[in-house]
Amino acid sequence: MSTFTHPDYAVPITLPEGLSQEQLIGFHPFRSWISTLENSLSLQAQNRSHPFHQDPYVLRSVTVQSFDLFGGKRLGFLKLLAEVTNSAGEKLPGSVFLRGPSVAMLVILIPEDAPVDTDERYVVLTVQPRIPAGSLEFVELPAGMVDQEGQFVGTAAKEIEEELGLKIPTSELKCLSEMAGMSPKSDDGKIQDGNLPQAMYPSAGGCDEYIPIYMHERRVPRDTLKDWTGRLTGLREHGEKISLKLIKMQDLWREGARDAKSLAAVALWESLRREGKL
Repeated sequence: MSTFTHPDYAVPITLPEGLSQEQLIGFHPFRSWISTLENSLSLQAQNRSHPFHQDPYVLRSVTVQSFDLFGGKRLGFLKLLAEVTNSAGEKLPGSVFLRGPSVAMLVILIPEDAPVDTDERYVVLTVQPRIPAGSLEFVELPAGMVDQEGQFVGTAAKEIEEELGLKIPTSELKCLSEMAGMSPKSDDGKIQDGNLPQAMYPSAGGCDEYIPIYMHERRVPRDTLKDWTGRLTGLREHGEKISLKLIKMQDLWREGARDAKSLAAVALWESLRREGKL
């Protein structure tokens, strides 16, 4: 093991064998996490109404316990222990799994001949193995990334393109998370943790992952939609790792009840419609 002091925050960081200082500092999820945390800690002194203003907490040290390399080279996942204490020696829980953000996509399909105010909508879900959940057929909203070219990419995006012929560019996306304006305000009107992304955190007690919820809505011929509905049932062919499932929008809360992305999408979509923002 080796220890170095972070060049920007003067925090001692201990590394395990096989992980270099350059790899850690170059790992975007780590850079984002420590920057966000230090900014949040600074709010304690800036805001007199902050509950920790009298005895603020400080990041004392970081110990990286383990890491995973993707493809044998690229740093993918990181497990660390952050020591965050105040002058009284009180600690905040600091066991952290770093993996970085992803995006979720609410793909809504409407029959082409349906009226403008129709409630007839269908949603695309994916069915695939999720080993961390102990499942080989987890039903969820499509997840992936938005690449530098502004395209929704990843395994789910590839499956949607192959099965439905849909490529989803950023110009045709609405970010429901941003439309909701998720930064809460304190009693004095100041933004609390204003540097946090406009996104859903599925497991903030242990993981840095945040997921902006995007929506893509498209009208398709009714015959095409009927064909997809009959064909996309979530059942997989022999050896197939991912498949699509097309369901009625009104059933999303039930079909995706185990998936935080689905439940967040339902809540955001229904609330934004109720407020006239969609």
